[in-house]
Amino acid sequence: MNQPLAGYAPAPVTARMENHGNHMLKVAMQTGNDLLARVGSMVAYEGFVQYEPNPPAVRQIAKDWMTGEGAPLMKCSGDGLLYLADYGANVVVINLNGDGISVNATNLLAFDAHLTWGVERVKGLAKFAGQGLWNTKISGQGWVALTSRGKPIVVDCGGGEDETYVDPDALIAWSPNLKVKGKRSFKAQSLIGRGSGEAYQMAFSGQGIVVVQPSEDSTDRLRFRG
Repeated sequence: MNQPLAGYAPAPVTARMENHGNHMLKVAMQTGNDLLARVGSMVAYEGFVQYEPNPPAVRQIAKDWMTGEGAPLMKCSGDGLLYLADYGANVVVINLNGDGISVNATNLLAFDAHLTWGVERVKGLAKFAGQGLWNTKISGQGWVALTSRGKPIVVDCGGGEDETYVDPDALIAWSPNLKVKGKRSFKAQSLIGRGSGEAYQMAFSGQGIVVVQPSEDSTDRLRFRG
């Protein structure tokens, strides 16, 4: 191999999902262990991998997604190595061990098809958003890959009485057992975020984590309205 390119060669497979660099996901595909991935995220594959966009099971579960909030999914099956990416976004790999995570649909890259998942409305936000905020809750034993516009930060809420506040446009995911509510802060309007509407934050409390990206893409989610 050309020596300048040697450092970019794939590393030996050590897990079902793992990063290849910061911006690409490598999935070890096996027959009978299907994957659900964002449509259009495949950048390369080795072996024999088949794709089925928007399969019936996905259409049934995701029928409640609001326009613009859903993430079109495809079922990937077969044997080989599959590489996924999302326009150069950072990729975060999570191995669920019987627990769960609630994910903003636009930050969902891929997850094991055998995991339990569904679309849910975030409670407590109706008065801040037109019809609430919809997320994808995933739980069970298996792998999930998320994307982040830049290197994310994982905030441990600590389980105390103090709340953690997040700009909704920067939110990626959180532990589903956390309590969530909307907060209006007029005094902070000129200090938080970059556009209009950032006087509204999401407040989290309880035991769990919140994953936040260093980018606020308001086109990625339903904007909060006062």
